[in-house]
Amino acid sequence: MTTSTHDPRERILSPAYAATTIGLFSLIAFAAFESMAVTTIMPTVARSLDGFDHYALSFAAPFASGVVGMVAAGTWADRRGPLMPLVASLVTFSLGLVVCGTASTMEVFVLGRIVQGLGGGLLTVVAYVLVGLVYPQRLQAAIFAAFAAAWVLPALFGPGVAALVASTVGWRWVFLGIVALVAVAAALVTPTARRQPVPEAPGPAAWARLGWSVLAAAAVLALELLGSGTGLTLAAAALAFVLVVVGLRPLLPPGTLTGGRGLPSVIATRGLLAASFFCAEAYIVYVLQERWDLSPGQAGIALTLVGVVWASSSQASSRLGERVSHATAFRFGTSVVLVGVAAIALVVWLRGQGTDIPATAPIAAYVVASIGMGFAYPRTGVSMLASATDEDRGFNSSALTVADSLGAALALSVSGIAYAAAVRADVDPFPVVYLLAVAIGAVGALAGRRAGQEASSSVG
Repeated sequence: MTTSTHDPRERILSPAYAATTIGLFSLIAFAAFESMAVTTIMPTVARSLDGFDHYALSFAAPFASGVVGMVAAGTWADRRGPLMPLVASLVTFSLGLVVCGTASTMEVFVLGRIVQGLGGGLLTVVAYVLVGLVYPQRLQAAIFAAFAAAWVLPALFGPGVAALVASTVGWRWVFLGIVALVAVAAALVTPTARRQPVPEAPGPAAWARLGWSVLAAAAVLALELLGSGTGLTLAAAALAFVLVVVGLRPLLPPGTLTGGRGLPSVIATRGLLAASFFCAEAYIVYVLQERWDLSPGQAGIALTLVGVVWASSSQASSRLGERVSHATAFRFGTSVVLVGVAAIALVVWLRGQGTDIPATAPIAAYVVASIGMGFAYPRTGVSMLASATDEDRGFNSSALTVADSLGAALALSVSGIAYAAAVRADVDPFPVVYLLAVAIGAVGALAGRRAGQEASSSVG
């Protein structure tokens, strides 16, 4: 299939594209379902495997390994075409699901999450490569809209389905049950990838960037593992944090880690938004079960609400377009995320003090935070592309996803350290991890204001 000639009457579900569209939509929906499902059932998994010590790591692992997959897939597809990275992504993602579904210890489960995240990172990039190769430009907006819908549907039904499966046939089938479905979707997409040409004169492989991504991802995971100890272990954790910074620097525009002017502030804002929100999200189902005695299905309603509200807020931000500047979107979004996460921290602390607060309070605060995410998150990508050139568009796009994933992974690793330290000190751990999310959100709000100022000046 080529993009040289196209019937203007064709749509993404026309015969020429239907199999590819359905296959890609399904694969992204399955990955989205796993994301929603794991958040819903993770407390159940941790109880079953006696693994609350690695609760945060189970969330951080796929974020970190996903970065390696993204960097590897980009280089691989540029040099060899999309077929082999696609096959690798499907095999790796499925293998991760099998390891998670058959794990007998939390350590093995986390290993499965690492493998699953690697496959998910590969798949994310390959999907975008295939869109560029297969669909004409006039259909690309439609297929990207389909990708967005592939996230909304799991948000609506994923938490409930995951809770139902876990309560009837067991949590393991939340992972194992997806493997066969991935194989069906793969059969629809693989023939299209096989027909794409292999570049005749590929550029040099970006082995250095791949190496830096491996270093950063490994250091993020080591940070959480080492930070739960004392003495020499804590010193090793500090070294791991330094290695995270060392590994990140070549993957981001200069000045991103120090709040530099222009694009670096935009990318920093994206990473801090992800860090604050996903740190809060990882514990929301857990805290609703522990402090409000909700079932996994009841607690999962929060994830459904947030998925719908996030998507609606993103649509509102998109429809408003230039009527609301990037500067306003950044300031509004980061501030609302901060308010929402701070409200969660407050009600969780009050509940721990014995105050009779209904479960609707933390859920409402979580929904508020998702409004800010939906409004500001897409604007970071638009702002990045607006300031990019042909020479740096690929690097900057990669940097945005790296900041997104490693920002979340780093925050989750540190939250795991904070949780373990609070438990050792006989302190309620939930307010501690939410205060960490608040602190990150506050820095994100400052970065958002700086990014907004730069966006305003660049437009003017």
